[in-house]
Amino acid sequence: MSGHGAPTIAVDGLGLRVAVVAASWHDVVMDGLVAGALRGLADAGIHDPAVVRVPGTVELSVACARLAPTHDALVALGVVIRGGTPHFDYVCAGVTNGLTQVSVTTGVPVGFGVLTCDDEQQALDRAGLEGSSEDKGHEAATAAVATAVTLRDLHV
Repeated sequence: MSGHGAPTIAVDGLGLRVAVVAASWHDVVMDGLVAGALRGLADAGIHDPAVVRVPGTVELSVACARLAPTHDALVALGVVIRGGTPHFDYVCAGVTNGLTQVSVTTGVPVGFGVLTCDDEQQALDRAGLEGSSEDKGHEAATAAVATAVTLRDLHV
């Protein structure tokens, strides 16, 4: 289940401390994203990550900020589905900016596994479920670990 144009990344993250932070809305989609992230971490040699659930996607940033000092990488998972109000735009911008701020200010990579979709079918197609075309949870976990390994190996 590789995304269109997504790179194939194999990484050894043995010894890294990683937390998966996941929103609670849209159970089926979120269960798929979390399962994909855990598969991605297992593929990287990380078998006991912390898993933290928060109420919604907006709360991902503050939870990641709290966890960053004690972890080498974080995986943020959520889903926002467009509705008939501007709420979608505010939530998507806020969580994107918040997670970016956490990563840049702490130096801890945050794998971005937040789906921003027009409808529920788009979310299901990206959730790593049976029949999904993409596995964004796996991709986010792999990206976070690969970045953590890169940063660990920098000699600056």
